[in-house]
Order: sequence, then C-alpha cells, then structure tokens
Amino acid sequence: HRKVIRKRILMAAVILCIAAAGGAGFFYWSRHHQYTEYAVNWEQNLLSGESQSAAEGSVAGYVSFGSNVIKYTRDGASYIDSRGKTIWVITYEMRDPTASVNGGYAVIGDRQGNSIYICNEEGLQGQATTLLPILKVSVSAQGVAGAILEDASANYITWFRRDGEPLDITIKSRLGGDGYPLDFSFSPDGNKVICSYVYLNNGMMDSRVVFYDFSEIGKNASPKRLVGGFDEGFAGTLVPRVRFLTDIYSFACSDGGLTFFSSENLASPQMLSQAAVEGQIEHLFYSSDYVGIIVANSGGEHPYHMEIYSAAGKLLLNKDLDFACEEAEFAGNEILMWDDNEIQIYNLSGTLKFSGSFDFAVSKVTRGRFPNSYIITDPQSMREITLQH
Repeated sequence: HRKVIRKRILMAAVILCIAAAGGAGFFYWSRHHQYTEYAVNWEQNLLSGESQSAAEGSVAGYVSFGSNVIKYTRDGASYIDSRGKTIWVITYEMRDPTASVNGGYAVIGDRQGNSIYICNEEGLQGQATTLLPILKVSVSAQGVAGAILEDASANYITWFRRDGEPLDITIKSRLGGDGYPLDFSFSPDGNKVICSYVYLNNGMMDSRVVFYDFSEIGKNASPKRLVGGFDEGFAGTLVPRVRFLTDIYSFACSDGGLTFFSSENLASPQMLSQAAVEGQIEHLFYSSDYVGIIVANSGGEHPYHMEIYSAAGKLLLNKDLDFACEEAEFAGNEILMWDDNEIQIYNLSGTLKFSGSFDFAVSKVTRGRFPNSYIITDPQSMREITLQH
C-alpha cells in the first residue's frame, strides 16, 4: 500500500512539474514572442454609398466606444461594432465636432458651436443647445454631460442630464480671478470633476488644478462645491489635459510632466506624485488602469521614449522608440501605436509584439473579438486581422 501511495505522489509531482514548466514556457512565449504576419478575417465598406472624396473630406475622427468605435464627422456620427456592423446613426451639422467617452456614454459637441449630443450603445439619448460657444465637452459614465462655454468676459462650465435637459449647476470663472478653464473631466460616477485653469499671477501665466464635488460632501464644503486646489508644481506651465481614470484616481498633464491625484478622501483630494518630463510630450494616452506618454528625445540614439504609469502614478515602463507614431492607445495590457499606414503593438513588459505596414490608410486600431485579433479602420473601410507567426 505504501509503495502505491509513493508511486501516486511521485506521478502527481511529475505532472505538476510538467504543467508548471509548460505554463512558465507559455507565459514567457506570450510575453516575448513577436508576430511577423497577419491574415484578414473580414472587411467591411463604411462609405454607405458616399463618394470616396466626400467620405474622406467629412471624417473628423474615431473614438473607442463599447465593442469598437464611434465615427464622427461634420454631418453625423455612427457607432460601429466589432464585426463592422453599424448599430446606429445620428445626423447633425457641425463645423468642428469633438467627442468624449466615459464608460457606456459618449458626448459629441460642436466646438465654437452650440450643439451637444449624448449617446450610449443604444443610440441618441439626449440633445442640448447652449447659448454660448462650446470649447470642450465631457461626460460621466452615468450620462451626465458638461461643457465649457466661452463668453467675452468670462467662461462657464455647465451641466446637462443624459436627456439633454440642463442642470441647475454652473461654475463661472474670469481670467483675472479664478482663471481660464483649459480642460475638465467627470469621474465615472458623475459626482466629481477635475478642472485645469490658467490664471494671471503678478503678470505671469500660471496654472492650477481644481477639484469639485457635487455630492452632499461638496455641498457642505463651499458654495462652488470646491474641495481641493493645487498650484504646486504648475507655476509657469499650462495644463491642457486632466482626466479622472476611476472614481478615485485622476491625473493632470502639463508641459512639464504628469501629476497624479487620489480622491479616496472625498472631502480633500491628495496629490500622490509628480513625474517630471524632459523633452516635448508628443502623445498622451490613458485608460482606467494606465497613463502613457511618448516624449521626443533631444539627443541620443533613439528619437522617442515611452513612459507608462499605473493609475496611482507608479512608473511601470520606460522604453526608447524609433517609431514616429501619430496616435497611441491602450487596449487592455497592450499599447497600440499607428501612423498613416503602419502599426506597432507592445505589451507592458516593453516587448514589440507586432510591427507591420499596410497598403491602406490607418485611422484607428482597436482590439478584435479574439486573442491576437485587431480591427483596423480607415476612412473607407474596416477590417479585422489576426496575427500569425
């Protein structure tokens, strides 16, 4: 009996060792393997009867949303799923459309115009019209939308319900007082807002980052719902981008680097860390988990380098690059980069997973339906590819 037990234990140990070795080998292979070929799974025409020149001229951009992308133009917007199928279409007339996404909601606004459209994956949920020209739009994951509006002597941040009806919330600012708002972002729950301002300080332009809370906590904090403000580290800089990544973590990007914040204490947001950047930030990209920047190197062997941070501000990756991409985006734990007709895909360990060029323009790259599959969109069509050895 003891011999049988020892034999079974030995066999189990051998099986476990083989499984562990196989798992370690697959993990190493998946992290370090580079694909060199691809196959096209399907291709879908997006012109819908339009002439090619008209379609190319009207495309304003693509933004990741749900299972794939929203395509927005001066004449309308459409949501296209991961099979290239158009789920819904809305029509409008805008001079300069801009879009923002948060969770399951998207907002499209007309810069220097007066129209705002609030959508989810089912289609248009609400439409708002402003009296003043729109500078920026943002939306929460609950569908609450906001806009920075411009007046001759002041600026206003206003709020709208998901159906487009205005909320009785307005923040007014003047350049000579609170400052001029450059950017703002809702937290996913819609209760918190981070905003960057540029203001005059003894004749010099400085910046600050401000937090508002529209729950009961902010109501008790101050009449403007102000719960935090940060000038430190922003003197002599501009802060053109601020974003809530989660309900707790947010960041600000200035021409001097990145600053990370925590709103775990709702009544008093805290600055977690600042990451100074030497060189010009060429690209900023982010998800709910990561923030990435691509910086131009002033000298050295490689013209660019990439830095990836966690939502809490921990440096995860610092890698030199030779690829002069036009756009970059996170897709889970991968980094997608592309220019006019070439894409590169990295994982978070810094391994180049795929590099390839195409005989068509590349407007947008997103993850596909299956492992190692990606959807590439150009002004005329959408196609799904699968990477191969």
